[in-house]
Amino acid sequence: MSNIVKDFTEAALAQGNGILHLSPTWVPRSFLVPGRRLKLHPDDLYILGTQRGGIDERWLASTTKAYNGPLTPDDEGLSYVVYGKQKYTLRDVIKCCGDIILGKDIMEKYGGWKIYAKFFDNMEPIPHHVHQMDEHAKNVGMEGKPEAYYFPVQLNTIKNTFPYTFFGLEPGTSKQDLINCLKNWDRGDNGILDFSKAYRLKPGTGWLLPAGILHAPGTLLTYEVQWASDILSLFQSMVGDKFIDKELLTISVPPERKNDYDYIVSMLDWEKNTIPDFKEKFYRIPKAVDLNTMSLGYIEKWVVYGKIDNKEYFSAKELTVDPKAKAIISDKGAYGLVAVQGIGKINGVGVSSPTQIRYGEVTDDEFFISYAAAKKGVEIENTANEPLVMLKVFGPDTNPDMPEG
Repeated sequence: MSNIVKDFTEAALAQGNGILHLSPTWVPRSFLVPGRRLKLHPDDLYILGTQRGGIDERWLASTTKAYNGPLTPDDEGLSYVVYGKQKYTLRDVIKCCGDIILGKDIMEKYGGWKIYAKFFDNMEPIPHHVHQMDEHAKNVGMEGKPEAYYFPVQLNTIKNTFPYTFFGLEPGTSKQDLINCLKNWDRGDNGILDFSKAYRLKPGTGWLLPAGILHAPGTLLTYEVQWASDILSLFQSMVGDKFIDKELLTISVPPERKNDYDYIVSMLDWEKNTIPDFKEKFYRIPKAVDLNTMSLGYIEKWVVYGKIDNKEYFSAKELTVDPKAKAIISDKGAYGLVAVQGIGKINGVGVSSPTQIRYGEVTDDEFFISYAAAKKGVEIENTANEPLVMLKVFGPDTNPDMPEG
């Protein structure tokens, strides 16, 4: 099998001039309602069955399996590399040819692609929840999950029902306050949002979020960058009039601790949840990489940046190329790329942002740029009369020159 994947990968890289073509990866969530802005055909929103839930997420450059309970297929959440009539998961391709795709140093240190991105799109807010820190995630055989958000202007002409996100906890909140909320789970709304603060979401901005912080994302379509671990615990018992199964509170809790409220609350990073200057530390406004490139017909902006506890987990850039312009862009590491507007070419390969997608259809908007191609420089050409806009996601230890905050 490894020789077959190796031959496939080498042929795909040769045809793509160092670039791999990825097909869309769709993921449902049973406890959420799709926001209908992912460009997925409306007839396909519930194509996996109502018991699985509507499709409200598209995973990008993912080697991480989605964690959606016992009905989850083995490849749910995994991106596929397509070449001709063949396809293999990006996970298998990197496992086989990681030194070529990611570079030898990254493979030796991390053993693979440790992050992924997604678009998530909901009609209503997501329940207040937490992604565990490493110390708790390891108790269920997983890793902690820091993440970051960016709200692309192109995909947010409609804001849906609640364009506000609750982050963290109000200073002065006690652990017993939260334990009382959890004990009241079956009595209706457990009142946990009484102890949090909502921030209005603005297209073209974003947030950085370390693991261990409670958050209830609002209804802007979100480009989310995260560590490769689909771990969470929901702390909110009701969203509007919809009741949340308490099983989702303890889905990532060791079996012997599922009734241990002290343990469940200990999964929160209390200091980060209750800091008084939360927005100052974690709000992100795009920062230009180099304003001088505007005269050359393009501009890159950092949209995800900043270390978490002195570690560079991930970063992301937004690249805009003017109509009929060309640019050669070099980067220090491999990255996943998705186009959100326009038509053009990447190293001679056609790229376009689709208007509508059928489930199972292969589009021309998503690619993975190999380490060698990124270092050499990728030629981006805008062949249309509108801007060509792309989002680029990078893994750890790739962009030490990114801004800190």
